[in-house]
Amino acid sequence: MLTRLLHCAQGCVVICIQFIVKVRREVVIPERVIIVGAGIVGVSTGIWLQRFSDADVTIIDRLPPGEGTSHGNAGVIAACSVAPVTAPGLVRKAPGMLMNPDFPLFMRWGYFPKLLPWLLKYLSNANDSDTRRISKGLTTIVADSVDQHKAMVANTSAAGWVQDCDYSFAYKDRAAFEGDAYTWGLRRDAGFEPVLREGPEAREYEPNLSPDVGLLATMQDHAFIRDPGGYVKALAAVFEALGGEIVQAEIKDFELTDDRITGVVTDQGRKPCDRTVLATGVWSKPMMKKLGLFIPIETERGYHIIWKDATGGPSHPIMVASGKFVATPMAAGLRCAGVVEFGGLDAGASKAALDLLRKQAKAAFPNLEAAEEIEWLGHRPAPSDSLPLIGEVRATGIYTAFGHHHIGLTGGAKTGRIVAGLVANQPTNTDIGAFDPMRFA
Repeated sequence: MLTRLLHCAQGCVVICIQFIVKVRREVVIPERVIIVGAGIVGVSTGIWLQRFSDADVTIIDRLPPGEGTSHGNAGVIAACSVAPVTAPGLVRKAPGMLMNPDFPLFMRWGYFPKLLPWLLKYLSNANDSDTRRISKGLTTIVADSVDQHKAMVANTSAAGWVQDCDYSFAYKDRAAFEGDAYTWGLRRDAGFEPVLREGPEAREYEPNLSPDVGLLATMQDHAFIRDPGGYVKALAAVFEALGGEIVQAEIKDFELTDDRITGVVTDQGRKPCDRTVLATGVWSKPMMKKLGLFIPIETERGYHIIWKDATGGPSHPIMVASGKFVATPMAAGLRCAGVVEFGGLDAGASKAALDLLRKQAKAAFPNLEAAEEIEWLGHRPAPSDSLPLIGEVRATGIYTAFGHHHIGLTGGAKTGRIVAGLVANQPTNTDIGAFDPMRFA
């Protein structure tokens, strides 16, 4: 009996070894990877890929690293950003928002017919069940974002860029704070509980705030970047130091053989590869069309103003709830970033949007003074369900890493780690089902 058991055990071991060998033979390790996009997501993916594999990794973008949307954000690694804009009640409130000249929502009405199909899909998520589903997905990407950024830059020349900070939300009074109870409930469900300061205590904490701000809800254990564009450039330098290559070119098409990626076509010729990562924000949409996928994603035009060498601003990043903008002390001065405008990729900046941002910033910080004001317009990639697209497109060897809406900087490091793991056949222990790029097929 014992002999029979031993023979059986030996047979099981042999079968297991044969299975493992077979699986290993079937796993194809990438040799040449092209990442399309040199923003925070693309560069983060490149760094992690260099660590996870021996592949030759090239980042291609029409602009240098950190020159696009990644440059112009508010600079906050906002781990608590788990609540989508499409909360219950948005459909009822939206017309009033558009008609209110002091609300930071603008529409280029000539663009409205083109926007409408996306807008209907977007607003269809403004209910409790979809909001909670989306919030759960966002939590996966952002809740540990501070640790993810620190892990990415640890023991590199970019380590000093990630700075610990509090992140506060400024309200007129407790009633205004409680008016956001639904959103704060989502944050609490994700493990984020604010410290509340009211009246004189709020003023003592941030002396430059307007007397009209009566309550600060402060999230601790967050972080920020004093120069987001500089941070991405520093990460690009780390990527190159690890052996990566950065090419400035424009991607025109994918080259597929038997439905597998074999190269990309650029304005400088063909570049061979056996894996491609698409991480170029809203500009990923036409590339997905080439794969037969029509992604409901729009540009949400966002603005910032930098008060260069400013005085009279906050000591730490603050979201001013009434104006829906974030004020962040940066290396160049105070950056106030916010405003939502729909109007496509081609139109120039809106004077009305910039004027409102300027008006609201000076109302929140009445002593704000600066030597110069610098204006900027960028394009947030906004999928209709507010969730990024992360994963492989069918079995093509093309991976998506775009559509982060308001959480690009925050979620960039973790997204890069996840996608690099997928490409290198070293998947992380993270459920990414909510981000399936085929969910719109």
